[in-house]
Amino acid sequence: MSGIPGVPHIRAVRALERAGFRVIREAKHVVMFDGNRVLTIPRENPINSFTMAGIVKDAGLTEQVFRKLL
Repeated sequence: MSGIPGVPHIRAVRALERAGFRVIREAKHVVMFDGNRVLTIPRENPINSFTMAGIVKDAGLTEQVFRKLL
């Protein structure tokens, strides 16, 4: 599950926007929503690979789909 490399939070947010999520709040974390799921993305550069893998799983995406969205 930790095969996703650490990515900057901006790239992660943009990839998740391509997957249908929208930013609903920005502060120390970016909160995104797609109508069913709420994701919280830390503003770290890069986001730890284990954290990123958890975010991708919570988004309902596979590692391969997320890599294509990057």
